Amino acid sequence: MQGKVEICGVNTAKLKVLSQQEMEQLLLQAKQGDAQAREKLIEGNLRLVLSVIQRFEKRGESPDDLFQVGCIGLIKAISNFDPSKQVRFSTYGVPMIAGEVRRYLRDNSAIRVSRSIRDVAYRVLQCKESMQLQLGREPTLEEVAAALELPQEDVSEALDAVCAPVSLYDPVYADGGDPLTVMDQVRDTKNTEGNWMERIALKEAFQALGDREKQILSLRFYDGKTQMEVANLVGISQAQVSRLEKNAIGTMRKSVMVS
Repeated sequence: MQGKVEICGVNTAKLKVLSQQEMEQLLLQAKQGDAQAREKLIEGNLRLVLSVIQRFEKRGESPDDLFQVGCIGLIKAISNFDPSKQVRFSTYGVPMIAGEVRRYLRDNSAIRVSRSIRDVAYRVLQCKESMQLQLGREPTLEEVAAALELPQEDVSEALDAVCAPVSLYDPVYADGGDPLTVMDQVRDTKNTEGNWMERIALKEAFQALGDREKQILSLRFYDGKTQMEVANLVGISQAQVSRLEKNAIGTMRKSVMVS
């Protein structure tokens, strides 16, 4: 969103700003049913909407969609605001706009999670935002959990549940050449097709061994026993264990090479 000047056809660089006196006058007129005053209030507070939706710019949503939803929150705030209260409109409007955006994100999430987890997640996000302003830094998971009196596991699970999904093809780094994508970082380099074939061949070669050879290899390479420990368990000499182990490995190697 940073650097995006035009949102929903509105040039955000040229948004109007109302003085406090103009705000108070227009709010009174709008409350009395003046549609033109209401229109001027909406236009004069679009910067407020813009400042609120910037908090949600990392959720993977279109800035245009968020701006429209924020404008709905602004309209609701104008309709429900009581000018007789000694409160600045921004103090009342910001939570209304943010609440409308949060509801939109909650109800239109690409991944459906339970209502209870979503509610916890937005409590956590509000708490983090508040604590960051107080502390001047990002609060830790432990601090947020303590402030909300919730287990750290619940806080972590809730935050993970509302994270925006990421495409495997999203670039994470580029240095003039082909970009490094998410897929490059998370792909399985161990269980490749070639490795699967080798594992199948090894399994078949192992199954072809005699029972004693299977037992010796299992004790040596699966249980991590020494040749002396294997000899004591099987009831033969260490030299016999060494010979049987060597022969079994040689047989398996030949079988794998042939296959």
